[in-house]
Amino acid sequence: MKQSAEEIDVEDIIGAGLAPEEAKTFYKAFRRLLVSEEGTTTTGVLSADEVWRRVVSNRFLRPDHPHALHQLLYYSVYAPWRGPPPPYWFPSLTQAKQTNLGRLMEAYCPELLGPSYQDPITSYKLFYTFAVDHPEVYWQIVLKQLSVQFRKNPICVLDRGDSSKHNGTWFPGSVLNIAECCLLPMKSIGKEDSSIAILWRDEGEDHLPVNKLLLKDLREQVMMVANALDVTFTKGDAIAIDMPMTVTAVIIYLAIVVAGFVVVSIADSFVANEISTRLHVSNAKGIFTQDFVVRGGKKFPLYSRVVEASSCKAIVIPSVGNELDIQLREHDLSWKAFLSSVDHLQRPNYYSPVYMPMEALTNILFSSGTTGAPKAIPWTQLAPIRGAADGWAHADLQPGDVYCWPTNLGWVMGPIVLYSCFLTGATLALYHGSPLGRGFCKFVQDAGVTVLGTVPSLVKSWKSARLTEGVNWTKIKLFASTGEASSVDDDLWLSSQSYYKPIIECCGGTELASSYIQCSLLQPQAFGAFSTPSMTTDLVILDDNGIPYPSDQPCVGEVALIPLYMGATDRLLNADHEEVYFMGMPMYRGMQLRRHGDIIQRTVGCYFVVHGRADDTMNLGGIKTSSIEIERVCNGAAENVVETAAVSVKPSTGGPEQLVIVALLKPGSHYETDELKKIFSKAIHANLNPLFKVSFVKVVPEFPRTASNKLLRRVLRDQIKQELAVRCKL
Repeated sequence: MKQSAEEIDVEDIIGAGLAPEEAKTFYKAFRRLLVSEEGTTTTGVLSADEVWRRVVSNRFLRPDHPHALHQLLYYSVYAPWRGPPPPYWFPSLTQAKQTNLGRLMEAYCPELLGPSYQDPITSYKLFYTFAVDHPEVYWQIVLKQLSVQFRKNPICVLDRGDSSKHNGTWFPGSVLNIAECCLLPMKSIGKEDSSIAILWRDEGEDHLPVNKLLLKDLREQVMMVANALDVTFTKGDAIAIDMPMTVTAVIIYLAIVVAGFVVVSIADSFVANEISTRLHVSNAKGIFTQDFVVRGGKKFPLYSRVVEASSCKAIVIPSVGNELDIQLREHDLSWKAFLSSVDHLQRPNYYSPVYMPMEALTNILFSSGTTGAPKAIPWTQLAPIRGAADGWAHADLQPGDVYCWPTNLGWVMGPIVLYSCFLTGATLALYHGSPLGRGFCKFVQDAGVTVLGTVPSLVKSWKSARLTEGVNWTKIKLFASTGEASSVDDDLWLSSQSYYKPIIECCGGTELASSYIQCSLLQPQAFGAFSTPSMTTDLVILDDNGIPYPSDQPCVGEVALIPLYMGATDRLLNADHEEVYFMGMPMYRGMQLRRHGDIIQRTVGCYFVVHGRADDTMNLGGIKTSSIEIERVCNGAAENVVETAAVSVKPSTGGPEQLVIVALLKPGSHYETDELKKIFSKAIHANLNPLFKVSFVKVVPEFPRTASNKLLRRVLRDQIKQELAVRCKL
């Protein structure tokens, strides 16, 4: 790679993949781009970020250019850069004023901020600080922008009177049904009965038009399922969903909440014992599932896993066609039989929703804790509002947008995406199949997706397999990414697929119903970095003694949240909420800080970079799990394995965390590391999660321990990281 943009020549461009004649033309155009208005070359005049701004604003690099050419220009332009993460995307004032948050600021900030207000870009940090200090004002304004309709209005926005509630009481006295809010038209935000609520396509039908479901039709289908739920279950029952995020799954989810039941979210990748644990903890009375999961043209059993996990009533949806080709247990129901239970009703598509207080339970989700047991996290009606509001403010979701994020209702992103679409008036785009194939990439084009959500491992797969070649993603106005640490080069590739649109990085948790740090379209963006805490979220970074660093100081430490966070949990169903999130945390400005557990860096220029978990929880493929749980499985995988330690290591080149198993063997025994890798992988896939991949195995004579014999995983992690870095250099 050249040391600077000035040193790029025609041969470099040819080496990056352009034909000789095209390379000459490209080189001449690039040289002109490096000349300032005064006729002077960039050296000593234009900064690197100004050069890159010119590259992207002129659409100089195209999505169909070889990635090597994008790499050549980006890394060469920023070769002399010193300081904060280099920006790749820059907001224009015209664009900023057209965003949701920009319009809000233009309308309200002249009064709220007075003469200090200039414009949405210049005054963003000022308004963010105002929102942190005056959350009641911010949420009162934002709620008007969403499709939220109360049956009984709240007494106030926030009641801080109960000192036992760290988070305060939000919208006390209000009554509503948040799922009904998703289904009703609302002219004030441009949401009509004739609006397209869902676009979808089945895998293997790439040649067919994209399917559409209007808001009116979605509402009628949800109401029919709600009627059938009343026939089958008792009001208030917890009912699980363990199936891919299809149109049918979305209808079932909304129907459960509309009818006053509680959704239990279970990911369709879980093995039987993990399903069983979640059904037991939630005391679920029923479960919606599919006969099979179809991925890449292959059928994987799902109903059989549910049968192995529990005896509770299952309603089984066919994965292909309208008929099941499996035998059901006597007390289970086919989807067709379930729906036929409302045939006697005169108006099966009409249903009167169950209206509940804001604090009513609507969804039980699960997140692995540091002890290895999944925490049962209750969502009230407040959580969907938080998730949708952050989508409105940070992802700029508007009516007319098409939002696609390949995920599952068993993970927090599933409900967040669902509510973010239906409470902002955006269209939900669903692909019934694997997101790892070209079919998904073509669906993104054909559905006209404007906001595409990802996890970094997906991006890496699309990039390495060149799945977007010949596909047009230029309708995408922004990307979103969460679940793992992003690789700068993979993000460079992703952003380039739509003429360098911004990537909104998100980091949060199920217990927060959203992200505590994100990116804003009112700020320049840097690859793999976060530009701001989410609106009204205040955080501090603690040093090793638990003392907060100054808010403007570059530092690295454990993040802690100011507890006044709208949408955060105030209880857990199977653990002590106070112990998990508050016990042992320091006081700050009269409030006890809320534990989150991430180690983050605040850089020069106040970007944020996440460095992993402070505890022994690891993030594998966007799924948080515990070292203890993986070690439990691996310890019994082979007879001569005495003990294992599971650690995750972030590659020095960036990207998702890699799972490393360190093994202690019986004296005199021997295994090849490749053999152990296969043994551990098989055990993890069978007993924990088939999505977890063992990247590396190391055999050691002993483990580092404390004086009290506690395993020092952090020491192992540092040793492995150093060893892998040496291997990488070699």
